[in-house]
Amino acid sequence: MGAKMSVIEKLALALEKSEAKVIAFLRNAPNKYKIYTIPKRTSGHRIIAQPSKELKLYQRKFLMLQKLPIHKSAMAYRNGLSIKDNAELHKRNRYLLKMDFENFFNSISSELFWSVWKNTIGTPTDLDKYTLERLLFWRPSKNTAGRLILSVGAPSSPMVSNFLMYKFDCLVHEICASKEITYTRYADDLTFSTCHKDVLFEVPALIEANLEHLYHGALRINKRKTKFSSMAHNRHVTGVTINNKASLSLGRSRKRYIKHLTHQFVLDKLSSDDRLHLRGLIAFAKHIEPTFFQSLVKKYTAESISKIIED
Repeated sequence: MGAKMSVIEKLALALEKSEAKVIAFLRNAPNKYKIYTIPKRTSGHRIIAQPSKELKLYQRKFLMLQKLPIHKSAMAYRNGLSIKDNAELHKRNRYLLKMDFENFFNSISSELFWSVWKNTIGTPTDLDKYTLERLLFWRPSKNTAGRLILSVGAPSSPMVSNFLMYKFDCLVHEICASKEITYTRYADDLTFSTCHKDVLFEVPALIEANLEHLYHGALRINKRKTKFSSMAHNRHVTGVTINNKASLSLGRSRKRYIKHLTHQFVLDKLSSDDRLHLRGLIAFAKHIEPTFFQSLVKKYTAESISKIIED
């Protein structure tokens, strides 16, 4: 049996380039990012590091070539799964806990990646280590010896983050199953639900302990976003409302907003940007709550809704 192919060899074949050209391109890849910011939903700004067009191509090829383990509790960035599937798993449980990682992608460094890789896959060759560090990680500083971290904006970052969380997801899933708690993780959002009162109050300490055990303080929970809720109130899971009838909903305020924009569209009072925004909202509504979508069609006519969707 022949020797195992290196990542460089696989990339070169997939890209139809020589290994020398691939190595030369990757040499300075961690600096080939365009940086910009977008506002966060609450306050502050999120830094987006967008890889160059060619680096994105390299990263996408890697996604096709390398299969990394991902736990079934990881609901984000997987084909055929959405926030609706994530919410569905929690809708029949009375009690809900939501937790959030702090600065998730940017907290994943190359050092943390290799620590997990060695414990999951084995020790990489020096060439594979060199290749993957330059292929998958962004260097925020201009110093060539600067720290390498995952960027928000690289197509490879989601898969790398799911792989990095694999052992955590395995461990938390096992603990939760023993306590009849449903656990899912959607990127940096952790959701726990159960029908047993007060059981969820012990979960935050368990999560903190396991994060320390596996990642030694590199990944931290944003404690301000830790929230408990129950059927006494509407529960919200990754942007989807679970009502007290255990059904998925858009929520009253979002429905009113969509109706308002649709009415404005019928009166021809929406800007082109607002039309695009409404199109996305209606597609989301159709996916999450089809009965509400049908009520829009009934109230504003199929022709008007088709114009919004197809314009």
